[in-house]
Amino acid sequence: MNDQENTKKPGEHQTGKRLGIVIIVFVVFIAAIIAMLLSIQVINVKKYKLKAARQYERVITEIAPRGVILDRHGRMLAESIESISFYADSKSVRNTLLVDEDGKAVVDRKSGKQKTFDNSRNIAQLFARHLGRGKEVYLQELRRKGTVVLGRNIPIAKALPLLQEKIPGVWSEREQQRYYLNVAAQVIGSTDSRNEGSSGLELQLNRELKGRDGTKIYQRSATGIRYPAPDAQQQDPVKGNTVQLTLDADIQSIVEDELAMAVTKFNANAAASIVMDVRTGEILAMANSPTFDLNRRTTWSAEKARNRAVTDSYEPGSTFKLVMASAATEVLKRKATDMVFANNGIMPIYKLFIRDHEPYGNITFRQAIMYSSNIVAAKTAMAVGREKFYAYTKGFGFGEKTGIGLVGESPGRVRPLERWDSTTLPWMGYGYQVMTTPLQILQAYATLANDGELMRPLIIKRVISAEGKVVRESAPEPVRRAVLPETARYLSREYFKAVVDSGTAKSAALPGMSVAGKTGTARRAAGGSYARPVYVSSFVGFFPVEAPRYAIIVLVEDPKTAYYAATVAAPVFSKIATRMIACSEEMQKNLAFRSPEQTVIDSLATVEVPELRGMKGRDAERLLKWLSLQMDVAGDVNGVVQRQSLAPGTRVEKKRMVRLTLVSR
Repeated sequence: MNDQENTKKPGEHQTGKRLGIVIIVFVVFIAAIIAMLLSIQVINVKKYKLKAARQYERVITEIAPRGVILDRHGRMLAESIESISFYADSKSVRNTLLVDEDGKAVVDRKSGKQKTFDNSRNIAQLFARHLGRGKEVYLQELRRKGTVVLGRNIPIAKALPLLQEKIPGVWSEREQQRYYLNVAAQVIGSTDSRNEGSSGLELQLNRELKGRDGTKIYQRSATGIRYPAPDAQQQDPVKGNTVQLTLDADIQSIVEDELAMAVTKFNANAAASIVMDVRTGEILAMANSPTFDLNRRTTWSAEKARNRAVTDSYEPGSTFKLVMASAATEVLKRKATDMVFANNGIMPIYKLFIRDHEPYGNITFRQAIMYSSNIVAAKTAMAVGREKFYAYTKGFGFGEKTGIGLVGESPGRVRPLERWDSTTLPWMGYGYQVMTTPLQILQAYATLANDGELMRPLIIKRVISAEGKVVRESAPEPVRRAVLPETARYLSREYFKAVVDSGTAKSAALPGMSVAGKTGTARRAAGGSYARPVYVSSFVGFFPVEAPRYAIIVLVEDPKTAYYAATVAAPVFSKIATRMIACSEEMQKNLAFRSPEQTVIDSLATVEVPELRGMKGRDAERLLKWLSLQMDVAGDVNGVVQRQSLAPGTRVEKKRMVRLTLVSR
C-alpha cells in the first residue's frame, strides 16, 4: 500500500518538472527586471536622465542685451533693441494632439490611442496673417524635418498677437538686434548675425559690450506647450557695459556732411577729418568719406569701413613744416623778420631740384612760411642738422602710434638716422620722405595750440557697468613737452596765423574768430612713380589763436577738379568750424572767454553772408542767428538748403532777412 503511494505516476513527474522550469524562468525574469531597474535608476541614471531630458526638456540660451554706446552728451550712438524669433518642431506640429474643451487629450475608442492631427495649415495661415508673408512660405518650412524658423527678428509690437497664442509645437525666443544712429561708422563699427563685434569699437570692446548670456530650461507638456522647468536652476542674462565716447554726435554729423560734399564737388577718391579739443586731447569728431550705413549690412565694404584718419599714412607735404619752423626757432634762433633767400623758385641739390610754385627771392622767414616755400624749408632743415631735426620730428609724435587705442592705427614711418641718405633731411624739411597719419598731423598742431605740450588723443571717455559703476575712465594725459610754451605761442601768432590772415590759407578764415593753420598740397606716388602724381590736399588749423581750444584737420585724397589745398581743403575747414560753433552749445560756452573776437563780431555793423547750400535747415538757422541774420524758409523745413537769396560772401547789415529754399534729401 505504501509502495503504491510513494510511487508517482509519469504524468505527475512531468508536471513537477514543468512547474520548476516556470519558477526558474519567473525568477530569471524578475532578476532581469531588477537588473534593468538597477541599470536605469542606479548604474546608468545620468545617461537615461539625459535621454529623457532630450525628449521633454529644452535648454535655451538667452542672449544678454549688448551694452549701449553713447556720445559725450549721453546721446545714443548704438543700442540693442529686443526682437522676437519664432521656431517650430515640425514633427510635433504634424502630430498635434487633439484636445477637448477642457484641454484633455481625445482618445480613440477603438484603438485606445490619443488622436492627433496635422496643424500645419492653421499655423501657416496664422503667421501669414500677422507677419505678412505668403501662407505657402510657412507651409514649405513646416514640411521640413526638425526645428524650423517661422520668423526672425520680428519687432515686439508686431509679434505680440502671436505671443498671446499658445500653439503646440511652436515657441518663441527673444533676441537682440543692433540699431545705430548711423554716424562715425568707421569708428563705431558693426556686429555680425551672432551679435558679436565684427569691426571698429564694437570689435575692440566686444568683451565689455557683450555682457553675460543667460540660460533657461523649458519642459514640454504632452500637448507640446513649453513652460519653464520648475526644479531647474535658471540663469538670467547680464547686460553688457555702457561705453561713452568723447565724440559729439552733432559735430560728427556736420563733419560727415561737409566731407561728402567735398568729395562730390572735387570728384575726389576719399576724404577724412578729425576735430580735437587741444587742451584735453578729446576727439569730438572723426569722419571718413565714403562711408556706409551701419543699419544695412549690404552697404558695407572693406574700402568704406576703413578708418583712414588713423590707418592711412601719407607724405604730408607742407603741413609738416611745423617741425622745421619749431627747430628753426629753438635751435637756429630764427625770427619771423629774418631775411632768407628762396633761390628764385628753383634749387638744384644732389642732381635733383626743389621747386616753389612761385619764384621768390629775398623774403622774410614769415613770408616763407606764409607762402609755403619748399626751398626755404629744405635749406632751414639742413641748417638745423639731422640729429636735432630727427629729435624734433620724434618729439611731435611722428613715427609712433598716438596711443588713441583704435584698431588698425598706423605708426606712420620715420626713417632711423642710420638709414638717412643725402636727400632725406632737405626733403623732410618740406614734408617728404616721411609718412604720417591725419591724426598725427592734428596731434602735432594741437600740441602747438596747447603751449607745446603733447596730449594723448582720447576717444573712449568711460566704461560703465550694468549696475552703474564706472569700470574705467580716461583722463587727459600729457605725454611730453615738444617745444617751449613761448616757442609755441610765437609760432602760432607770427607764422601760422599769418598763413590764414595773408598767406595760402585765407579761405580757412572764420568770421570774428582768429585762426592759425597750414595748407598742404602733397604729391603721392602712383604706381611707384611721381611722373603721374596723385594729389593729397590738406589743411590743419586751430582757433582762437589767443587762447586755442579746438583743432581740425581736413584731408581730401585725389581731388580731380582742383588740387591746391587753398581751394580744396581750407574752405572745408572753414565750413566745418563755422557750423560747429553755430550748432554746439558746448563750443559756444567754451569760446565765451574770447572777448576780443566776440567784441569784434558784436560791434560790426555788417556781416558776411555764409555759404548755406547743402546745410540742414536747423544748422542754417543757428548759423544765421549767430551772425545776427534772420531766416525765411520756403519748402521742407526738415530738408537741406538748395538756394539762398543772398550770395555767399555778400556783406549785409545785421538783422537782414535771408530767404532759403529747402528740399527733402
